[in-house]
Amino acid sequence: MIDTLFGSKTRVKLLYLFLNNPSRAFYVREITRRVDEQINSVRRELANMLSVGVIKSDSVDNKLYYEVDQNYTHYKSLKQIFEGKDSPADTVAEVDTASQWAKRIRKLNGVKAILLSGGFLSGSRSKIDILIIGSPAKSQVKKFIQDLEEDEHRSLHYTVMAYDDFYYRMSIKDKFISEMLDGRHRVVLDTDNIIQQSDNTVKD
Repeated sequence: MIDTLFGSKTRVKLLYLFLNNPSRAFYVREITRRVDEQINSVRRELANMLSVGVIKSDSVDNKLYYEVDQNYTHYKSLKQIFEGKDSPADTVAEVDTASQWAKRIRKLNGVKAILLSGGFLSGSRSKIDILIIGSPAKSQVKKFIQDLEEDEHRSLHYTVMAYDDFYYRMSIKDKFISEMLDGRHRVVLDTDNIIQQSDNTVKD
């Protein structure tokens, strides 16, 4: 219904993306990947939103970046509509396709589970953005995180924990693990179903 109200599925996805990330700028191809729409459709809607004044643009290092204009007259009203835990652009995990995450994860060997929290989910109070469970090579983890940080344009806080250590700490209700699992988080990998959730579900 909201797609009909705002006239375009792509426009709705863009509004979710920008309004849930009010202090962040995105370049076109990054936006296209995140909203999972055709680049021509994205460019058209960006032009429409620029003409109305919802977003603004700036060129940095020969790349054109877009972000929501917080001085826009109806910014607060739109934010109330689009901001929230159920929005399709709530997080990178929400707007990235499953195949894109699968490609990233394939670069890590020996990983049993990956949880996203912190800056990946609006409303999360966790100081950790990514929890990697397993025994991947340090070089693989470093490259994995570097690629994500490049996409996110920010430093990420992450923890790598051995499978047995995680399972034990979860069984004794360790404070760190309990706070993460009880708070908002997203499971993007859980090969042995140790977290007892379906892949890509959100803990509210």
